Amino acid sequence: MTMPRKTRARLGMLPLAAMVLLTAGCGTQRAGDTADAYRRLHPTPTGISTPSTPADFPCRGESPEPTASTAATTPSSTEPPTDHYAENHGFKVPIPLHGQSRCDGLTAVGRIKSALEPLRQRGDFAPDSVRTALTSLGYSAEKVQTYQDGSAGVGFLIDIGASPWCVEGTMSSDSTKADAFGGYPDGTGCEPPSGGH
Repeated sequence: MTMPRKTRARLGMLPLAAMVLLTAGCGTQRAGDTADAYRRLHPTPTGISTPSTPADFPCRGESPEPTASTAATTPSSTEPPTDHYAENHGFKVPIPLHGQSRCDGLTAVGRIKSALEPLRQRGDFAPDSVRTALTSLGYSAEKVQTYQDGSAGVGFLIDIGASPWCVEGTMSSDSTKADAFGGYPDGTGCEPPSGGH
């Protein structure tokens, strides 16, 4: 018995159509289904956490009460800023220190303030005097910058080079202020970057 040509052609198309359907799938699996199935088969163990920043703890000489975080003092809004100023100038915000680096930074700030206090009490606000006081603490002369800050004050910046961290501050007749930080997001040292990304 012979089959007409059209029937043979249709029978030849049947395996091809089955192959197309098997390859294409039924359309019931979505892109995220594979990841969801993996998570169901391999759940994350409970009790394991990965903190986004190292834990802070009270440093020597510091009260055990937690200090207010900068996130708590920063005004929050559910609406993004329309001028993008904060976003565009984020590269100028110093990187905060955490954990042992924060304690080391606080220790360095305390030493620096103690070394500069006699100069402040004498009214010696010459950048060279401040530089000499800071290098006498063991900081490299190449890593210490001092400059006139206003008419009756002096500013300073020290690239400590460890951890990495930096100390920046000012000294005036009113007080000596200093802060330790970990550089800048788009910078390579203690100098604020001149432009963002």
